Amino acid sequence: MEDGNVEHNDVLIERSGQLGHLVLNRPQAMNALNHAMVKAVAQALDEWETDDGVATVLISGAGERGLCAGGDIVSIYHDARTGGNSSEQFWRDEYHLNARIKRYPKPIVTLMDGVVLGGGVGISAHASHRIVTERSRIGMPETGIGFVPDVGGTYLLSRAPGEMGTHAGLTGSMVSGADAIAMGMASHYVDSGLLPTLVAELAERNASTVVARYGQLPPESALGKQRWWIDEAYAPDCVETILERLARVGDPAATAAAEKIAAKSPTAVAVTLAALRRARLQPSLEAGLNQELRVSLRALRWPDFAEGIRAQLVDKDRNPQWSPASAAEVPHDVVEGAFADLGDRELNLTAPDQDTDMQ
Repeated sequence: MEDGNVEHNDVLIERSGQLGHLVLNRPQAMNALNHAMVKAVAQALDEWETDDGVATVLISGAGERGLCAGGDIVSIYHDARTGGNSSEQFWRDEYHLNARIKRYPKPIVTLMDGVVLGGGVGISAHASHRIVTERSRIGMPETGIGFVPDVGGTYLLSRAPGEMGTHAGLTGSMVSGADAIAMGMASHYVDSGLLPTLVAELAERNASTVVARYGQLPPESALGKQRWWIDEAYAPDCVETILERLARVGDPAATAAAEKIAAKSPTAVAVTLAALRRARLQPSLEAGLNQELRVSLRALRWPDFAEGIRAQLVDKDRNPQWSPASAAEVPHDVVEGAFADLGDRELNLTAPDQDTDMQ
């Protein structure tokens, strides 16, 4: 398949037996997704849906560092600074792809090996077969750049047991493959050394049979063992109260979590908490993505978004100057306004036949 929109073969599109294989191919950028890559993956899925020669789709990342480190944030940074609108179309196409992956009529196997962040979660964690390894490091680190988890991230995190998802979303921390399975963000644990053989077998055999054959019992989730304080501390719907509870736990991990949250954008943390609470009540991934576009477009204009990307990825001084500087100072109308209807700019995704996802 040829796609003139993909520069430098940023997505390799391969066929082997009954397997259609999509390789995110920007290893120098940890396979960060740009708009052309999103469109290339979507086009391949469209073509393979009606191709009887393709029984299974596989999504993996080139290089040794991971599947995907997220979206191409630097280009979004320039859009935010100049008041442009190219980010909006990127997000629209990306969110459509996230929903497409979840509803795809053929098995999609994703190799969530190594680093999987942000947009990488969106392109992998909605698939039917989501494989993690001992090398997996998975996270939604958006609050650290003044943004809010998107690509269905609030939907996924809100459905993790207890408050594990709230902890991961507010702190922006990466979790292990075992944690991802415990949180419901991955389905199978496989030793990374077995992945080449697994991929070879997918070309000839049923996806569920192959993945089940290689799947192993994951190690115990370290995050799951901490639920004794996580569920209690993150239960409130107020960031200040959560920070107070974390400070009272008396466990080093809880203290570290409070310090991480305090270092993030207060606006982003407050809106993320509100987004997670709202996402719990939504019936489908599509409803979650509709909400996320509203929030993303509002966040694009927050001072913290451009400042967070500047500090982390442009100047790399790791010293963002958030405005406002504390959770107590975040205006209520800013949080509520993030969820306001977009009118004719709404994403308007709907679940098939208005069906709802299993809880």
